[in-house]
Amino acid sequence: MRVVLRVANVAVRAALLVIVAVITFKAPSHGAGYLTVLIVAVAVATVQFVLWVPAELQLPACLRYAFLLPYALAAVTLTCSMAAGTPTGGELLIQAVLATVAAGSDTSLVAGLCVTGVGILGCELIWLLFGASVIATLEHPAILIVAWIVGRTLRDRQVQAEQSAALLAKADQLREEQAKVAALNERTRIAREIHDVLAHSLGALVLHIQAAQAILIEQHDEARAVELLGQARRLATDGLNETRRAVHALRGEARPLPDGLAELSADHQRRHGARVTFEVSGEPRSLPPDAGLALARVAQEALVNTAKYAPHQPVDIRLDYADAHTSLAVTNHLSEDGPGDHEPAKLATVNGGYGLAGMRERLLLVGGTLNVGRNGGDWAVVARVPR
Repeated sequence: MRVVLRVANVAVRAALLVIVAVITFKAPSHGAGYLTVLIVAVAVATVQFVLWVPAELQLPACLRYAFLLPYALAAVTLTCSMAAGTPTGGELLIQAVLATVAAGSDTSLVAGLCVTGVGILGCELIWLLFGASVIATLEHPAILIVAWIVGRTLRDRQVQAEQSAALLAKADQLREEQAKVAALNERTRIAREIHDVLAHSLGALVLHIQAAQAILIEQHDEARAVELLGQARRLATDGLNETRRAVHALRGEARPLPDGLAELSADHQRRHGARVTFEVSGEPRSLPPDAGLALARVAQEALVNTAKYAPHQPVDIRLDYADAHTSLAVTNHLSEDGPGDHEPAKLATVNGGYGLAGMRERLLLVGGTLNVGRNGGDWAVVARVPR
């Protein structure tokens, strides 16, 4: 589209130059001096047009001569302005105006003013020498000044258009970068869920299957092996349920946090025979999916560690909806060989050492905190997320 417009511009300028030249030389001559001025003006305008065409069409070979543009425009403005002061050269004022507009749009501020000033000087000189009226001597300079202002306006609009295009391109680039970051964040989120759910479930499943295999091979205790395989089947079922819950959470369809914690409490009590007390304080409210899922994962991991290190001890789970934050506290009484402050490594579970340390990282992503440690004869896990 731009190429078509540039070609059309060249065609119009060429036609205009031919028409002006024909009208100028068709009129009767008023002397050799006038005719010389007209010939020089038309010749300079023609040369400038021939040199301008490749630049307008943006041919690379002409870029090296771009510094000559102000001089060429000044020559056209001067000669055509002087010719416009002759009795038959009034039409050449059009070429002077076009050159002044180009000086305003295609050159610097100083160069454009110089070109305009040269044109004004030329027309004033010849018109004063031939005794032109005051109105004539003021009219031509005013026209050139207006032409230069029009050129500067066109230049400003072109600069604004280029800046707008650059801003749009940068905005598109920014949107692409944001989309990439969002995709990476989503991949990280999915990877974290896969690790939290499948790593633990499959790790425990592998341990039970290995134990059942060892009992069958070494002890030939089929009853014990069947019992372990039954536990493995339940672990697989639980893992599948956890995977489904994780998929719902990734879709933003997570169930209410109190319901999920109540189900975790009931599963732990049924599976391990330990009493689990679950309480909710404050006015329940919906949490962002990531924050609610983080608290649920903390409760799950805390119950796993409780089953591992204090399997028959009672557990208290408290979910508190405070004004500024939502907190979850999981507390259980320590068995004689339970973890102590000097044993942070025992926070890891069968998932390869992730455990509550991974929960701390998850909470940090939502602006939350995690505190784990001994509280008298109890072991407390306290997670907190902003409201």
